[in-house]
Amino acid sequence: MTNLIRPTDDDARQLARNLLINARHGALGVIDPETGGPVVTRVAIGWDGTAALLLVSSLSGHTTAIRASPATSLLVGQPSLWGDPLTHPRRTLLPTAEKTDEAAHRARWQADHPKSGLYFDFADFLMFSHVVCVAPLNGGFGNAFRLGPQDLTHGLTTSPRSPANP
Repeated sequence: MTNLIRPTDDDARQLARNLLINARHGALGVIDPETGGPVVTRVAIGWDGTAALLLVSSLSGHTTAIRASPATSLLVGQPSLWGDPLTHPRRTLLPTAEKTDEAAHRARWQADHPKSGLYFDFADFLMFSHVVCVAPLNGGFGNAFRLGPQDLTHGLTTSPRSPANP
């Protein structure tokens, strides 16, 4: 059998970073603690240069699931309305969710999600940092790569979300 995973190169790393930098929403996969089955939901996401950020309500089922099992899956990438969606790049993150400090990420989050100011300070909202363990990249048909956390910063001199690189 032929290995369909291509060697990771700088073009793949840059495409993977761009998908994360430009993503404002993604599909979050969790395991439902009551049924043990998978659940997928659309969530707003941010990127701090090393981890995906999610601002979620503690009242939601996916937050309950994250608290029960921090192993998650997060799909980013937005197909256009034209062409075959399976040829558009997308990236699956297989992260571990950790509670993080909302205040440390507030300015960047609200710049990327202007309407979040309506609920950012609600008592039931909290932020999770999703630290990437493995991150397969589908760069379009025939362009599959398996990237790790080191590929997110490989060759960068500044953080992708730093003030020098907004």
